[in-house]
Amino acid sequence: MENPRPANVAVVEEVQRRFHDADGAILTEYRGLKVKDLATLRRSLRTSGGEYKIYKNTLVRLAAQGSGLSDLESLLVGPTAIAFVDGDPAAVAKALRDYARTNPLLVLKGGVLGTKVLTAEETAALAELPSREVLLARFAGLLAAPMQQLAGLLQALPRNFAYGLAALRDKRAEGATDESETPPAAETGPTGDTGATGQGAEAVEGPGSTAAAPATPPTTPADSEPPADSEASGEAELTAPADAESTPTPTTD
Repeated sequence: MENPRPANVAVVEEVQRRFHDADGAILTEYRGLKVKDLATLRRSLRTSGGEYKIYKNTLVRLAAQGSGLSDLESLLVGPTAIAFVDGDPAAVAKALRDYARTNPLLVLKGGVLGTKVLTAEETAALAELPSREVLLARFAGLLAAPMQQLAGLLQALPRNFAYGLAALRDKRAEGATDESETPPAAETGPTGDTGATGQGAEAVEGPGSTAAAPATPPTTPADSEPPADSEASGEAELTAPADAESTPTPTTD
């Protein structure tokens, strides 16, 4: 635009500033809407953080070029109004979508989010997103979940350690009780009989006790038996001296 009027220059600068300061912008076509309808739409958008403004397309095109949003020029066809967002772009997109459901004359043409130009489909998808508060709450929940798990683990460690110590103590106490209740095992001697170790069938008798006779009398070997005529020979030996005394001893005269 050659030799623009000061009023037009001020409008271009205002639109550039709004593009720069706003959290987003949504372009709509309002052909056929009455003044009261536009007033109702402005009020509904204001509660969602949007400000609905109408500018000439030529001035908005200059402002878009000066703001580095040259792709926005293709949307500046026909009667165009811009909803500048101060807050949550999804909330403003929802308000425009809800109004368009009851007023088909309002058409979403596209938008701007940061430095990206959105198509009509992308703007409609933006209206389907949860609000900023919901997204922030979900994000905070995702961040808090690992911290909660870590806190739970830290709390469980000393509790599980105490449970382990108690179980070990109870187990040791049960083992000591079982050992005290078990009677001592009987000692077994080399012959397999129980009683005095190493004595077998022969028991050591204490003082004053009478030894039991052996069950079987000991046998004398055959070579140790006296000869059958031992008694006779003994008698002969005993009577021999008597005979000797009776025999007179010869004397020599």
